[in-house]
Amino acid sequence: MRMRNGTVCWLGSAFALALALPPALAAQASLSSDAGQNPPPPLAPASLAGTEDGRATIRAIRLSEPLRLDGALDEAVYRDNLPIDRFLQTIPDEGQPITERTEAWVMFDEENLYLSCRCWDSAGPEGWVANEMRRDTDGLRENDFFGALFDTFHDGRNGFNMYANWLGARNDQWVTDEAPNNDWNPVWSVRGGQFDGGWVVEMAIPFKSIRYVSGSDHTWGIQIRRAIRRRNEYSHVAFVPASTGGRQSINRVSAAATLTGLDLPPAGKNIEIKPYATSSLTSNLTRVPRISNDVDGDLGVDFKLGITANITADLTYNTDFAQVEVDERQVNLSRFSLSFPEKREFFLEGQGTFDFGRGTGGGGGRGGGGGGGGGGGGGRGMPTMFYSRRIGLIGSEAVPILAGARVTGKEGRLAFGAMNVQTDRVADMAPATNFTVVRVKSDVLRRSNIGALFTNRSRSLTGCGSNQAYGVDANFGFGQTVGFGGFYAQARTEGVASVKDAYTARASYDGDTYGLNGQYLVVSDDFNPEIGLVRRDDFRRYSGSTRYSPRPRNIEWIRQFTVEAGYERIESLDLGALETEVWSGGLNVEFENSDMVGLRGSSNVERLERPLRVSSTVSVPAGDYDFKSATLQYTFGGQRRASGQASLEIGEFYDGTITTVQFQRGRIALHNRLSLLPSISYNDVRLPAGDFNATVVGVRADLAFTPLMFVGGLVQYDTDADAFSTNLRFRWEYAPGSEFFAVYTDERSTLGSGIPELENRAFVLKISRLLRF
Repeated sequence: MRMRNGTVCWLGSAFALALALPPALAAQASLSSDAGQNPPPPLAPASLAGTEDGRATIRAIRLSEPLRLDGALDEAVYRDNLPIDRFLQTIPDEGQPITERTEAWVMFDEENLYLSCRCWDSAGPEGWVANEMRRDTDGLRENDFFGALFDTFHDGRNGFNMYANWLGARNDQWVTDEAPNNDWNPVWSVRGGQFDGGWVVEMAIPFKSIRYVSGSDHTWGIQIRRAIRRRNEYSHVAFVPASTGGRQSINRVSAAATLTGLDLPPAGKNIEIKPYATSSLTSNLTRVPRISNDVDGDLGVDFKLGITANITADLTYNTDFAQVEVDERQVNLSRFSLSFPEKREFFLEGQGTFDFGRGTGGGGGRGGGGGGGGGGGGGRGMPTMFYSRRIGLIGSEAVPILAGARVTGKEGRLAFGAMNVQTDRVADMAPATNFTVVRVKSDVLRRSNIGALFTNRSRSLTGCGSNQAYGVDANFGFGQTVGFGGFYAQARTEGVASVKDAYTARASYDGDTYGLNGQYLVVSDDFNPEIGLVRRDDFRRYSGSTRYSPRPRNIEWIRQFTVEAGYERIESLDLGALETEVWSGGLNVEFENSDMVGLRGSSNVERLERPLRVSSTVSVPAGDYDFKSATLQYTFGGQRRASGQASLEIGEFYDGTITTVQFQRGRIALHNRLSLLPSISYNDVRLPAGDFNATVVGVRADLAFTPLMFVGGLVQYDTDADAFSTNLRFRWEYAPGSEFFAVYTDERSTLGSGIPELENRAFVLKISRLLRF
């Protein structure tokens, strides 16, 4: 229940006063507030104090011997040093003290950085949300968890975030310009446990796993967070406003507290060598000639070198991605190609460095947008200058990567990244090709940057020569809510056409209660960065949206209303003729239990210059179309044992009708070791040209034996492609950073009757070993 009126004011004033006190007085205030709850702790320097600018400062504790990770918190360090025990809510009650008592300690020795917590919870074990045990799973975000972000160079922009639950599930993110990369996978350890009244987590992060400057009495940035999921509550040791989005607020590095007292060991060269070996058995019955039970094996190696404290080189030879999960199928009823997320480790690490045109202003992830980088991107009409799936893949077919090199880092205000990859020749599919990407950007002001990007493909897909793309971008963030930005880019293909360009400008205000953004985008005809992604060309686009999101104080069971409206207009460049126009609006209600219900409507105008194929058997004729639709959506909070998002869309579709039923992001936690993730997209389309049904059904199952050993399976059925596919994947991190994989994949055709007919199949074993020097 929310605290109100005088209680809120008194607590807020008391907290502000405590932060302003000197360390000794702050410690005394802490002792007084805890009287009667626990035995008085011994006198010791406070771990948390205030600074002259009102921001929190945390003192790191130096250990004389390594900390034993056992989930008990019974070592002397916890008795002899006062904890960090002042946390402020970001949501639901912005600025108010956390609702459950929380204590934390930050420690270090010659080898590791340690973070520990003791989290009381009045709900009792039956009320705690802890049903995920695997490493690197999105499900952990829907659990009670504890973690911290460390800004090791204290630049207020970049850092790393690690968090875990008491079962030992863990996740890690590399944060670049306050945007997370969820696929960073360093070596670190976690142990959790319970006590009478709550749970604990202990983390040990080897200094070899992170970047930092060695020496005495260093200062970092730090943000510590606890999530209490049954209340949909996120609290931090340094205040972060609700406009930053709750669960995304940990990435607001500029709002972090200060961590002092760090006497850091020499960083060394941090050399890592990771050799691997694979063995495979494959069949492909669609090839000519057929491949049946072909046995193969291979060797390769990845090499990482810390050139300086903040510059790292990565080399890969005979790169293999056999352990990568298959893509999830999607229904596409639009006239533009889909994009899929990057899942290959070499391209995921340092991905944020290569982002181009991504906005830094605004909060809560509502604003921004941009030219993307690395994996996905290329939003509605927005070109992506670097789309890493253009390297080593043609459609869903893999192209062998012979070798690759990447250097990323930062010196002062200048961040940079360079990548070069050589792929092999594949008969009748792709010539041997070299890919180069270079990115530089410079910090300006507090939350802003300017930069440039260059890409080169040695063999163009559309011409006999090479293809280059290059551009400059600027992103400005003011305060926590205002953002401006844009980019200008050109692309050219040798021997095909003249230089083509694309450019955009945008502005946004993204407060918790109000939001407003606008954008202007131009993409010229045949603009084609061939290591990028362009879904649409030869157009100019005007777009804008507005949002009102009040938090009602007189309705206890509703957390926030959101009313929004948007407009988009797309015209052809040559004639200025209207091609697309969309008016949209919606109402969303977020409940205190984190469930949400929403209603959206849209009015669309589309001009088709040529027929549009919307299924394998039906096309919409060229012409002008005006159609409307409405969507009702309900989201079950992720902290539930069964959660997901259900939606129903009914309306017109070009010159016909459409009914869409979807269930996405589903998760059913059968046990803290076993979960099912179902999804379905059912689309019933009725057109004068013909009726059809496009349905994709998928079920993923995840079973964890330990946090570092688990098996996952994905089964998918696609009616439009007449395909049934299976992917089974066993992963075991048998030593820190060293892994064993067993992967089975097959695809079958459902065109015939009876059992789906096999088209291709593969079984792969892969083992790697991490060596650190």
